Amino acid sequence: MAKIIVKQVKSSIKKPLRQKQTLAALGLRKIGQEVSHDASPAVIGMINKVKHLVSTTEA
Repeated sequence: MAKIIVKQVKSSIKKPLRQKQTLAALGLRKIGQEVSHDASPAVIGMINKVKHLVSTTEA
């Protein structure tokens, strides 16, 4: 399965609770933090929910 690298580029301050929870589920806590995930439909759906807060690259 392909890997996706997700990097948080914007803060979660003043964002809805669901978006904060989605970032936490992805393993992101700080701006500039990067995590690697398998490109499963669940992960892609989470990334789409917070696409304005993160950037993605294919590993």
